[in-house]
Amino acid sequence: MKGELTSEFFRIGSSSFTDFLSRVAPDALPSSRPALAGMGDLTPHGTTIVAATFPGGVVVAGDRRATMGNIIAQRDIEKVFAADEFSIIGIAGAAGLAVELVGLFQVELEHYEKIEGAPLSLVGKANRLATMIRLNLGLAMQGLVVVPLFAGWDEATGEGRIFSYDATGGRYEEHAYFSVGSGSVFARGSLKKLYRGDFNASEAAMAVIQALYDAADDDSATGGPDMARKIFPVVLAATEDGVQRFSDEQTAELIDQLMASRAQRPDGPGAPLA
Repeated sequence: MKGELTSEFFRIGSSSFTDFLSRVAPDALPSSRPALAGMGDLTPHGTTIVAATFPGGVVVAGDRRATMGNIIAQRDIEKVFAADEFSIIGIAGAAGLAVELVGLFQVELEHYEKIEGAPLSLVGKANRLATMIRLNLGLAMQGLVVVPLFAGWDEATGEGRIFSYDATGGRYEEHAYFSVGSGSVFARGSLKKLYRGDFNASEAAMAVIQALYDAADDDSATGGPDMARKIFPVVLAATEDGVQRFSDEQTAELIDQLMASRAQRPDGPGAPLA
C-alpha cells in the first residue's frame, strides 16, 4: 500500500544512515544523481574556510561569497555549520551539493548515536565523513567537487583537532591551523605569520578573520567583510562546552577592530623578524 513503511524501517541494521538510505531510497543520495559534462562550471561554488586551534578548542570561519565563474552567485551563503554538539564542518566546492552533504552528515551522526547509544569519537566522525566524500567521487570527476574541512573538540585528548580531505575521500589530520578553498593558499600564508599556540578563543577568531581578509585581498572568489550590507564571516568555536557560534555582535566587533587596524596598515599585522 502506498505510503506504508517497508520492512527495512523495522529491521535492526547498520548504524550508518547513508547505508540505510542506499537501501530504501538510493535516489535520495547526492552521489546517485547523474551530472552533465561541464555542469561544474555552471554551479555556484563556495570558497575559503579557515580553522585554527587554541588550548582547549578550535575555531572555524568561512567567508560568505559563492561564485559561478566570474559572477558572484550569492553574497551571504553560510559555509560553516555545527556537525553535532562538539564538531564543526566547513564546506568548499560545489555549494548546493556541499550543503546537502552537510545535512546528510548531521543526520549520519545523529543516527549513529541513536542506534549505538553513544556518539562517535571525533576520529570516528572524521572517518565517516571521508566515506561519504568517497561516495561522491563520480560527481567529483565531472567537476562537482566537494572539499570539506572538519574540526572539533576531542574528548579523548581534551584538545581541538582539524581534519582535511581530498576529492577522493582521503583524510588528513592538520596541526595548529589549516584552510581549504580557492583562497586557502593566501589564508595559510597569513596564518603562518599570525598563529600563536597560546591564543584564547577570541584571539584565534581574530586570526582566522585576518586570514580570510588576506585571502579576499588576493582571491576574487573569496568575499571580504561587506560593511555596507553588514555581511561578515561565520565563526564557530568548539570546546569542552560544545559548539558555539560567535554572535553577530561579537563578529562585528572583531571586524571593526580589523578594519581599524587595516586603515593604518592595509597589508595587515606584521610578524617579528626574530
